[in-house]
Amino acid sequence: MKCFFENKGKLRIKRALLLPLLTLSVLPFLPGCGGSDAASSGPRYKVGVCDWMILKRQKIGAFRLASEIGADGIALDMGSLGDRVRFESKLDDTLGQRRFHEEAAKYGQEIASIAMSGFYGQDFARRPEFESLTRQAILTAKAMGTDVVFLPLGIHCNPKAHPELRDTLARRLKTVGDLAAREGVVIAIASKLPAAQDVEFLREIGSKGVKVSVNFSDILENGLDISSELRTWGKDNIAQIHCSNTDGFWIENDPAIDLPTVKKTLDEMGWSGWLLIERSRDPQIVREVKTNFSANAAYVKSIFQPKNQE
Repeated sequence: MKCFFENKGKLRIKRALLLPLLTLSVLPFLPGCGGSDAASSGPRYKVGVCDWMILKRQKIGAFRLASEIGADGIALDMGSLGDRVRFESKLDDTLGQRRFHEEAAKYGQEIASIAMSGFYGQDFARRPEFESLTRQAILTAKAMGTDVVFLPLGIHCNPKAHPELRDTLARRLKTVGDLAAREGVVIAIASKLPAAQDVEFLREIGSKGVKVSVNFSDILENGLDISSELRTWGKDNIAQIHCSNTDGFWIENDPAIDLPTVKKTLDEMGWSGWLLIERSRDPQIVREVKTNFSANAAYVKSIFQPKNQE
């Protein structure tokens, strides 16, 4: 009898631990909140902002601000990580998910992707919980109606700065990529490698569930041409594009970014998807979120969503 109650208690604990993950997988997609169906409707190119850069990291107010900025949607962050075994996420239960869905619908915003931005400063190659953390993000993406999970390889393990970790990274990315593919999701990695090396890295990983998150600032840091690099990656390897540079100029004033040429390149490639604005703030007014991001969103839309296009 004692064993029965002990086992029953353990079963309750296991169920309690599993419940947040189960609720993520069963919540139905709500209309107007991203996902592959949404990505195929509306404009060929959609313009989004990163919630952590508009100072609304996993805050429900991000949708209203993104609407005021003029964006089509947001890259929604998973929340703080630190040395936790799970992201500190508000989206681990149906109530939180529903509140975010409702707010997104209220302001006509979509979820462009789910971002594991905690890995900008974490070590994906050494974190023992890498698989469970990625699974948490994958299930969140499904619940929120998007099929892209953004994974920056950060300062501690990106293969450009740490080639000694390349094999470990490839094995780990193969593991989470296959998990993502089974769930209809793709992991979009930012490796900082030039495109030719990135394509080779994708071959080493060998998973259909891993693609590239392009960042213009990484291309320019490598001293390379944006359009040439996009062609080298190719249409099928690009999951999303961060279309901004480091802070210094608004995108329209940045001499390093020829956005009309970039659009021509992407048109010829046949690519479509999300263009995300992360930085490119005017350093004189760097804290003025709405001013900086509104200017950039308006310019990107003027190129990629001209009024006579629709």
